[in-house]
Amino acid sequence: MSGPFSERISVEQVEESSELAPKFDVNGLIPVVTTDHETGELLMHGYMNEAAFLKSIETAEAHYYSRSRETIWHKGATSGLIQNIVEMRIDDDQDAVWLRVKVAGNGASCHVGYRSCFYRSVPTGAVDEKLTLQFEEHDKVFDPVEVYGDAPNPTKL
Repeated sequence: MSGPFSERISVEQVEESSELAPKFDVNGLIPVVTTDHETGELLMHGYMNEAAFLKSIETAEAHYYSRSRETIWHKGATSGLIQNIVEMRIDDDQDAVWLRVKVAGNGASCHVGYRSCFYRSVPTGAVDEKLTLQFEEHDKVFDPVEVYGDAPNPTKL
């Protein structure tokens, strides 16, 4: 690790010191959960590579690494729904990031048009037949076609 990150030397250093020594996975990524800073609502989960992590720290705006597009993505650059970082935390072994954000515009974070990317729940209990998701958000906050136009959908099959 170079630059502003410390080299990971010991468990004690990683868990108990004030040194930022993030652990990126074999693909050079670290998972990120993003919540609304006021309500705590989970808005999305994504990944950062080292450059996106540093850009997020530098600008106080969320930047992620898009695995489908294979590039850094400034959340809200196209839609205007920029995620302004209120607080950034890293977990105990420094291999996961938590962003608490204030989202610009209408507050949505999902490219499908819902406020949260977690707009459906999975039923629990018996699994005897095909499972059916339950919609927890019923109204979209925005129309993705209006906002993104003909930009390619990042969801890959």
